[in-house]
Amino acid sequence: MRNEIASLESLEKKVAELIEIISLFGETENEQHAEIEKQFAEIQKEFDALEFKSLLGGEYDKSDVILAIRSGAGGVDAQDWAQMLERMYLKWSEKNGFKAVMVEETRGAEAGIKSATIEISGAYAYGYLQSEAGVHRLVRLSPFNSDNLRQTSFAIVEVLPVIEEISEVVISPTDLVIDTYRASGAGGQHVNTTDSAVRITHTPTGVVVTCQSERSQLQNKEQAMKVLKARIHQKYLEKQKEEREKLRGEYKSAEWGSQIRSYVVHPYKMVKDHRTKHESSDPEKVLEGDLQDFMESFLRWQAKSN
Repeated sequence: MRNEIASLESLEKKVAELIEIISLFGETENEQHAEIEKQFAEIQKEFDALEFKSLLGGEYDKSDVILAIRSGAGGVDAQDWAQMLERMYLKWSEKNGFKAVMVEETRGAEAGIKSATIEISGAYAYGYLQSEAGVHRLVRLSPFNSDNLRQTSFAIVEVLPVIEEISEVVISPTDLVIDTYRASGAGGQHVNTTDSAVRITHTPTGVVVTCQSERSQLQNKEQAMKVLKARIHQKYLEKQKEEREKLRGEYKSAEWGSQIRSYVVHPYKMVKDHRTKHESSDPEKVLEGDLQDFMESFLRWQAKSN
């Protein structure tokens, strides 16, 4: 809060100085116009950044994130699409100074991934990435079809804030079933020959979490518990929301029912967010992690909706 106040005071000072310059030179000093326009553009940029930060005031916006991706309808194309989304979020994290750690990844038999779970940490990680939760749809010419036919694929993205303590829900050790097993895939001799991977099942809710990213069983257990807490907390919030919507007659249950964003690379090029109506004509750039405009438009849309 202290930093935000200091930034606002600095911006107010710059605006006052610019107004004074304009009043001194008026409209007769043409040589000053370029400098005034430059200062105005800088102030506008600072104002936009401060305004955007003001949208990140949600209860969990400052939290780190558990981001999970699951392939949906579309067979091997959908698994490839899930991996493209995984790469997109890793690229976004890298470009914007966030730390991304792979918690779990299940590869497809032919290509792509069936699922992946990533922990993304940094300032306001959840605030930014909450815009990505939902079904993502891809339309393209299939690289896995000999006839090169147009294919529509789906994947669902889950975005959960990392919760250190859950005050609303008590997780009892007696409600947990913890299994260990040998990790599969990359990782070297140690990973493949010891029971370092961990699976935790929370019996009251049926939530199951696996982790095999670390070499140590203890580290994998700690990571899995972090994901488990986030998912149980999300279930609690969803139940509360469902009960409120039922009372208002608004409840609709359809996890895969409708997509939040479509990515079309054939027969034309476009990425469109179906909630905010924000569009881009450059899907390749978006898939390289250029998501800021989509995230900002979502936060503005969310603020208006609330």
